[in-house]
Formats: sequence, structure tokens, C-alpha cells
Amino acid sequence: MAEDARPGPVRILVFGAALRAGSTNARLASLVSKVIAETGAEVDLAKMRDFDMPLYDGDAEASEGLPAGALALCERIKRCDAFVIASPEYNASVPGALKNAIDWVSRVRPQPFKTKHALLVSASPSMIGGNRGLWSLRVPLEHLGTRVYPDMFSLPRAHEAFAEDGRLVHSGSQERLTETICGFMRLVRADVEFVCLQRRWYEFPGDRTDAPVTHRSEE
Repeated sequence: MAEDARPGPVRILVFGAALRAGSTNARLASLVSKVIAETGAEVDLAKMRDFDMPLYDGDAEASEGLPAGALALCERIKRCDAFVIASPEYNASVPGALKNAIDWVSRVRPQPFKTKHALLVSASPSMIGGNRGLWSLRVPLEHLGTRVYPDMFSLPRAHEAFAEDGRLVHSGSQERLTETICGFMRLVRADVEFVCLQRRWYEFPGDRTDAPVTHRSEE
């Protein structure tokens, strides 16, 4: 077996970023997990309450180090090949708890977001479906080197969008979600299983792209 080959299924962390137990984003995260599992991948379903942490405070970090919740989330990210975030939209932007978690985890060295693929999805009672929040969420993740999938999924009128079996009532929405996930999974599998692929289009800003991929190392 080649040195770079890794046996076993692709591993995906699906992170429901809402704190509320009955959140439609928790339901969306559960549905995403099922669709990903149907592709043969290994799914790690997590929720925000699994990772308790205080507001980021540089003085607290200096005196006490990183909180246990941030370290636990960091380890879950490190163990996956890619991650999906199902995030609510608060006032047309990122929920404070999610941004706080990203800020804490980014303090780990080496920070785990760089080179990971990510898919962003949202559910909202509005007609926009949380899309504005996802555009805001791309900014810190891409800054940290995450390869955020170009397509995002936003579910409008989410409070009436789920059937009893957890799937989406509207067949077009379910088909669009499945297509988005399958496209994302094809990219993740290509990156995991075919390490010789050129990565120019999603290089972290500042990385060189003129050197052959076999001569590069990612830190």
C-alpha cells in the first residue's frame, strides 16, 4: 500500500451550530448526516452544546490556556477529512456562539481549519433560508485556510419544511440538498484518495501555486 494511502471510509464531521435543542438546523444536520452516510462515508454528528466554552478572552487564554470545549472541538475537526456546518442566521450574520468557537479553536497550533474541506448549510423560517449568515460564515473559515465548497444550501420556511421521517417535504429541496452533498463528497473523495491532484483553485491565500504538488508540504 502506498505511503499516502489511508484505508477505511472518508470521515465527515457534521456540526449543528444551534444551541436550541429543537432547532431546525439540528434537524438539517441530522438529515445531512443520513445523506452523507448513504454515500458510504463515516459520519461524526456533533452539536454546539457538546463544546462548552466561555467568550474568547486573550487574558484568560494566557493565564488558563484553551478551554476543554475548544480542545474537544479541535480534536473532532482533526479526526475528519472534511466538515459540514448547519448554522442558523442571527441578524443576517453568524451566530455569536459559532464565531466564538471558531475564534477559540483557531488559537490551537497548528490550527485545524487549514486544508479541510467544508460545506455550509442553513435552515431558517425566513424566505432567504439563512443564506446571508452563510456568506458571513465563509469569511473567517476561508481566512483560516478552509476550502469552503462553492455551493451552499439554504432551507427557507424551515419550520414547515420537514416530514415525519426527517426528510424534506418539498421533493425539489430534498433533491437539491442531495445533489449539493454528493458534489461536495466527490470533491472530498478526490482530495483524500487522489493526492496527486493539482489544488490551484482552492489554495490558501499566500501559498505558492507554481511549485509541483509533489514538492509541496502543507503545515
